[in-house]
Amino acid sequence: MSMTDPIADMLTRIRNASKAELKLVNIPASTLKTAIAQTLYNKGFIRGFKKIDDGKQGILRVYLAYRNNQPLIVGIKRISKPGCRVYTGAGDIPRVMAGRGMAILTTPRGILTDAEARRQNVGGEVLLHVW
Repeated sequence: MSMTDPIADMLTRIRNASKAELKLVNIPASTLKTAIAQTLYNKGFIRGFKKIDDGKQGILRVYLAYRNNQPLIVGIKRISKPGCRVYTGAGDIPRVMAGRGMAILTTPRGILTDAEARRQNVGGEVLLHVW
């Protein structure tokens, strides 16, 4: 099976694991996925993550966060897809769930949340929304 969208795969694994109330989920690692995990961790959506060397591409182990047995990630959605990229200018960065969620963008300054991108006045590709 060929993997056409590794980011969508990562989000699906996180979504399924949090629905199943798993403590952790393993995802094939990449630099971009590690940066996304770092952002989710910085914003408190996950408890943590670590990169495990398996002699191949590596495994990104993501530790899911719960409060009162409810997953902190209620929804996570891929926005820009390989067949249909979604770009936004600095002035048009979307607000997710009226500010309760966040967008993660890839910008010329790296992976940023919607708030950071607005503050730095940069646009980019909208990778995903999480709430």
